[in-house]
Order: sequence, then structure tokens, then C-alpha cells
Amino acid sequence: MHKRILYAGAAVVTLLAGCQTSKPAATAAVASTATGPVVETLGTYPVPANEFAYVYRKNNSSAPDYGTRQSVNDYLDLYTNFRLKVLEAEQRGLDTTQAFKRELDGYRQQLAQPYLTEKSVTDQLVREAYDRMSQEVNASHILIRVAPDATPQDTLTAYQKVVKLRQQALAGEDFGQLARANSEDPSAKENGGKLGYFTAMQMVYPFESAAYKTPVGQISQPIRTRFGYHLIKVNDKRAAQGEIKVAHLMIRMNANAPKPDSITAKKKIDELYSRLKKGENWDKLVAQFSEDAGSAANGGELPPFGTGRMIPSFEEVAFKLQKPGDISAPVQTPYGWHVIKLIEKQPLAKFADLEPGLKSKVAKDSRSELNKAAFLKRIRQEDQFAEVPAAKTYAFSKADTALVAGRYKYVAPTAATGKPTKNAVTDNSALFTIKGKPYTVKDFLTFAQQNQRPRIGAQPSFAMQQLYDQYVEQSLTDFEKNSLDTKYEDYRMLVKEYRDGILLFQLMDEKVWSKAIEDTVGLKKYFAANQAKYQWDQRVQGTVVSAATPALLTRVQKELKAGRFPVTKNVPKAIAIRPGSAVPSKIGGIALQDLIKTMLQDTLSRVTLTGRVKKDEKASLASARADSVASYLRRRGTISARRISKTVAKAPGTESVQVALVSANPAAIESELNEQNPLSVQISQRIFQKGDNKVMDELLSKGPGTYNVQKDGRYYAVTIDKTLPAGPKTLAEARGQATSDYQTYLEKEWIAQMRAARPVKVNEAEVSKLITK
Repeated sequence: MHKRILYAGAAVVTLLAGCQTSKPAATAAVASTATGPVVETLGTYPVPANEFAYVYRKNNSSAPDYGTRQSVNDYLDLYTNFRLKVLEAEQRGLDTTQAFKRELDGYRQQLAQPYLTEKSVTDQLVREAYDRMSQEVNASHILIRVAPDATPQDTLTAYQKVVKLRQQALAGEDFGQLARANSEDPSAKENGGKLGYFTAMQMVYPFESAAYKTPVGQISQPIRTRFGYHLIKVNDKRAAQGEIKVAHLMIRMNANAPKPDSITAKKKIDELYSRLKKGENWDKLVAQFSEDAGSAANGGELPPFGTGRMIPSFEEVAFKLQKPGDISAPVQTPYGWHVIKLIEKQPLAKFADLEPGLKSKVAKDSRSELNKAAFLKRIRQEDQFAEVPAAKTYAFSKADTALVAGRYKYVAPTAATGKPTKNAVTDNSALFTIKGKPYTVKDFLTFAQQNQRPRIGAQPSFAMQQLYDQYVEQSLTDFEKNSLDTKYEDYRMLVKEYRDGILLFQLMDEKVWSKAIEDTVGLKKYFAANQAKYQWDQRVQGTVVSAATPALLTRVQKELKAGRFPVTKNVPKAIAIRPGSAVPSKIGGIALQDLIKTMLQDTLSRVTLTGRVKKDEKASLASARADSVASYLRRRGTISARRISKTVAKAPGTESVQVALVSANPAAIESELNEQNPLSVQISQRIFQKGDNKVMDELLSKGPGTYNVQKDGRYYAVTIDKTLPAGPKTLAEARGQATSDYQTYLEKEWIAQMRAARPVKVNEAEVSKLITK
């Protein structure tokens, strides 16, 4: 999907800025409709000079070399390759498929949105939102629900109810008690209508406006929103907290993690917090131990955030930090444990910095209703909307009780019955016109049937008016959408970019991306011809052990050498057997499931099962118990026999089989030794090349052997088992890079073929017009 986004639409700009992975199309070139000068011809296809000039200026105007001959020529070369690919796509008819048309239509709808707004109103609303963001309001409310399109009678009933409640509150009745008893906001019964602090863009617009305009301690007039009528009591106002920038050290833990994992995570974060309080370097500990990969490399820094934009538990602790450099005690969120460090507190950002984000929010906020109303008012005038009163009266006469019930049926007149007589209004008469285009009564009544819904208690004329308003709004908006190509050059060119991008994707996939993956013979041939590009630097195979103390380091080295480390974590000490038998008891079966889970997770583990021989008991019974447990492991746990050893020993106690698990897995050693201190030991055992490990980097030139190193307060034992000399990689080892290079090669070959089939002839006179330096 990433490539699809890259080559659809605006990303074609990216494509033209670095055209190596563009997405062209096939070969039946559509004739150019250019009537003016051309910047070049591709075979017989003329590329309009104004089209290239537009795209060049749009994508290069901020570049330092904009307007130089080199810049123009380089971009024209990229654009030529791009246009050749589009021509091939058109020649293959890829722009005629239903899938293409659906996708392009979806993009057109998205691209049209900025043009279907009223910019001056948007700017005003954005500025107002910014000004309000400097303050936070604490308020309570009472809600009496009423639908946005409720009947006048229902609206009046709700209004009278909320007015009465306001009078009661002004007379001294407790606002919280009134909210609990009367508010139709479900949360009011618990919180008495209290909403806490909020700022701009966090409530529906009419509610927000009323809250900001009402003085502290006072109650607003009834406010209508899409939810109904509200009474708002303003409890307090304060300066906004602004934004805060913090860093964090994170130990991941799923909210539903098993208890042992939760305990381990808590021990790790507590140990790290203790070390930070003792003065250890923040950046070093974050780099070594933080499990937020996105921030660990940058000291754990997070983007700035304000009230309501972070997990509440994280946000609350972060805002309580006072001075830069202060760190919090560990705080838990659904994602794990965090230690938070304050970097800086920031006041409200400048308007210019917040403006783009606010514009996006305003477009999605209830403020957009004001914008839409202003937009519709403008295009009514621009597009010469003209209503025909007689036809409207005629259409409304069709409303009846069936419309109120949502069961209205419209039957269009036949040609004979629908034929108008002189000065008579019929279903075929124009209800209104937009720039002279008629919208008939028949079309509206069909719309009414398709979009009706029950409006219990309403008058038929009210229901018809609601539908009429919807129809006029939709008709005006659709007319404006269909006019955008002729009204706005930016829109027309942007749609063209998206169109070309969609075409490019399918053909690039066929010619380059998928071909490079599926053409194994071609890839092997390319790899062999370019073997010199795929070489290993010097590498070593070995082990790096990092420990908190010399004693721990010595112990790990000993255990690794033995290759049989005792494992006790999550391992039962014994398997209970049913009295008088060799079969595991119910409790024993549960213990065996835990043992199976551990052994399946660690494939290097082996178990020894020891059957106990009680006093006056035959050894054969103890052996049978061990056999029974071993059989259980093989059959139900799919544990291979070579990983199971059995023995018998005299031992007092109940019927059971003792369990001893050992492992050669370094992870098992780490887990056991880190039980008390989660940062005690780290073991890495693999092939290393430069850059993989900072300690091993210093020893890459050494020969096989073990080297002890002390660095940054840690103790290291580095074992180099063997040196792997520099040399050629196999295709399997270099497949990712080789495939990418092969894709580039295929694209170059393809472009060469298209240029040969469509010779490029540049009009230097038009190119020179773009050279300003």
C-alpha cells in the first residue's frame, strides 16, 4: 500500500523529484490536446510547454538551483521518463478500466474538499480557535436531548424544559443536583454534569462558544447543539498549560501480560529508576535498555504534547514535573512502564506554527457548519441559483402523511400525462435552475422518496421542506464539484497528477517491482554480472557477554562453557503421580503443561525425569512413573525423545517424578541471572560485522580468543571463535539489495526501450524560457 500512496497523485511530485521508482502505464498514447507551444515531442506526442512549466515551478521553486539550466534540464529528463510511462499506460487502455475509474473518482472527491469551503470564514474560525487555546474552561452542564431536525413542537417542548431548569438554578438550587436529576447526558448521574477543564476544539462549537463567553460562576442561556439544549455553568477559567516536551525510558508490558512477565517488567523499571536517581547517565541507560525503539536512539525524546493528547496517566505525571531534568517515579500505562524526564515546558506555539493543523481540525469540527453555510450562500450567487416558486408550491403539494411516516412513493408521469400545457406546472417543470441548468420537480420527488425517513409528529410540509433543503444543497455542491476543472487550474493539475500516478503503479509493478522478484533467472544473471557490488567486510563469529560485576561475568563464562545451564524459572520441581499408580495426577498434569510450554519455547532445553523409589517399593514402579511422564511429554507435548532422560533414585515423600531442566540457550542463562536484577547480564551470540556491537567493533581485527573489556561501567567478555574474511556474498545473503538494484536496472532498460520507440525532440526555445539564472 505504501507504493500505491507514493505513486498516486501528489506523490507523483515525489516521483518527478527522484523518478527512479515511478509508476507508468502502457503504450496506446492518447493524443495531446495541447493547442499552444510544446516543450518537447515524444514520437508524435506533443508535451505542452505550459504543463511542464507548471509542474517544474510547483516542485522546484524552493530549490537553491531553481531556474538554472542544469535544474531545468535534469527535471525535464525526469519528466520525459514519467510522461513516456503514462503514454504506455494509456496505450494499453489502463485508463479505461472500471477499477481505475473508481479509484480516480475517490481521489477526486478528496481533492475537491478544499475547494468546497469558504476561505475567509475558515481563516476567521482558525484565528478564533487559536485565541481560545490560550485559556482552559472548567464547566458543568445539563443536557435536554432533541434531534437536529426535530419538529417545531418537539423543539419547543425541550426548550421550555431547559428554560425551567435554568430558572431553578438561578433561584439557588444546586446545579449538580439538577444535573443528576434531569440531565439526559448519561454521565451526569455520576458526575453531576461536571466536565472538567477543556480548551478550544475539544467540544462542539456552539457549546465551546457559550462556555468561553459565560463568566465564571454564571449560567449560560440555553444553547442548541446537535445533541439538544444545554445549560452551561462555568466553574473556573485558567491559563492554558501549553505544551510539554519530555523524554521517557520505557519497558514494554502488555496490559494482559502474565503475572511473571509483569513482575519482571516492574523490577526492570525500578532498577533503572534507582540507577537514574543515583546519577547514572540518562542517554546511556535509554540507549541500552529503553524498549521504545522509535525514541531510544534520540535519548527517549517524544514530540511535544498538550492537555488531552497523551494517555491520561502519562500526561498527569509529566505535567507535574517542574524543572528541566526532573524525572518521575515509574508510571504505568497500557503499553508498559515509563520513567519520564522533563525537557522543557512550552507556552502556546505561535499562530503560524499551529495554523495548518488548526485548519484541518476546523474542517472536521462542528465549526464546519458555519463554513458550509457561507459556501452555499456564495455559490448560490456565483452559480446563479434561481428558484421557481410555482413549481416549488406544486412539489410541496405532493407531501402527505405517507411522507411523515417515511413511506412516500413517487410515480413519475408518463410522457402523455407529463406533457405540460400552456403556463401549467407539471412534474417535468423546472423546480430551480443553476446557471440555467433545470432541476425538475420529478427529480426532486424521486430524491424525496429515496431519502425520506419517518418524522413522527411532523407536518407533511415540514418534512418536505427538510428534504428540499437537502436537495438544493446537494445539487449546488455537485454542480460546483463538476465545475472545478474549469474554475481552478491547481485542482485540474492535481487531479491529473493523481490520474497519472494511478496509471503508473500497475505498470511499474508489472515491468519492475514484481518482475524483479519473480524473474529468478534474470536476478541470478544480474547478480553474477555485478558480484563485485555484493561483498562482505571482515566479520567474526563469536559471543559478547555484558555483566554488571566481574563475579557475574565469570559465572556466565563458566555456564556458557559447560553448555548445560540449570533452568528453574517457570519449571515445576516435581510431577505429582496418582497414589498407587504411574499416571500423573490432575495437579501433575497442570505442572506438565507448564513444563511443555517452557520446552517448546526453548528448543535447546533438555529434561531429566527422576522416578522416586519409596521405602518398601519396587524400583520398577518408580521407573514406570518416569516412563509415564516421558510418554506424556512425547505424545501431548511433541517433545522429542532425545531431549528426555530418565533415572530412578531413592527418596522419601509422596509419589512423584522429579524434574531437572537444563539448557544451552544463552537466553535461559540471561533469564535466570536477571531474576533479581533485570540488568545483570546480556548475552549476544552470533556473527558480527562492523557497527553491530560497539565493544566487538574494537576487537574485529583481533584473532580468535577471549578478551575482557571494561567500558561505561560494564564488564565484557568477548569471545571470537573464528574470523570470517572479506569476500563475496551469496545471492541469499544479498537478496534484498540485489533485488532493489535489479529493479533499478530493469527500469533503466525499459526507459531506454520507450525512448527508442518514441524519439525525444526538445524545443530548446521553450526550455530557455524557464531559465532565470
